[in-house]
Amino acid sequence: MKNVLLSTLLASLLLGSGLSANSAIKSVKEVSKSAVAKGTQDALANQKKLIVEAINSLKYTNSALVALSKNDTKSAQADIEKALGKLEVILSAKDAPKFLPIDSQVQMVEYAGSSKEIKATLESVKDLLKHNKVQVARTLLNTLQSEIDVTVVSLPLVTYPDALKLAAKYLHDNKIEKAKSVLAVALSTFDKTTTVIPLPLLKATDLINVSASLSKNGKKAEALKYLKAAEDQLDVAETLGYVSHSSTTYKALHTAIQKVRKEIKGKNKAEKLFDELKNELKDFKAKIFSEKTK
Repeated sequence: MKNVLLSTLLASLLLGSGLSANSAIKSVKEVSKSAVAKGTQDALANQKKLIVEAINSLKYTNSALVALSKNDTKSAQADIEKALGKLEVILSAKDAPKFLPIDSQVQMVEYAGSSKEIKATLESVKDLLKHNKVQVARTLLNTLQSEIDVTVVSLPLVTYPDALKLAAKYLHDNKIEKAKSVLAVALSTFDKTTTVIPLPLLKATDLINVSASLSKNGKKAEALKYLKAAEDQLDVAETLGYVSHSSTTYKALHTAIQKVRKEIKGKNKAEKLFDELKNELKDFKAKIFSEKTK
């Protein structure tokens, strides 16, 4: 298993992954490796811009809290005003966002085994749990990941400015402790969202693209090999429990692959069926399960 921290400045991830026709010369292993690399590059290249005003507003809020710890109410009041000022333009916008990204991170974990190995591990976990060996079971379960996790930390624009205004009011009323309490809460209340992008689906996409290219060029045996590898990756994704909100299912994807395989073995060209398969997989990936953590 690989576990690599890649960035602290990520807020979004492109779900697409594709290869050119030249990728057909690569082995199945190389195509899979390339898919992981491209998925990671997309994550880094398509990050949302962090809201500098929100970050600076937090800095002033923290300065206000520090000032209050020194009983410097005048500086605290000034810092709160500056904190609100940093958000003034955003707040006055007609379609002001509900959340302002202030930090983000992408983490990649790759599982290199097969669906058969995953099932064997799950059986071991069940046996361990049966004997109350929870911690050992948890360690094993933690290995069953193959994904890019995109985590975004945001400032809630719905509550944060109101907290600053309330703190300012408490200062005006000389209620220092209440002002400190409100600022402390404001500095610890963030929205944290993690989106999970399964690597097996990225690999399956690129393997299907290579298979389509090979089939188009009449290399049927090679095309079938890459198609089988793509099907194996779908099995891995399903066994690892990655689900989608798409109307397309794993069963439907396997059925589409079977149709493509039959077409490749026959006399007809499989381009149309490949396109249908790609579209189904694209929709499946676009609506893959996302997990939100507060």
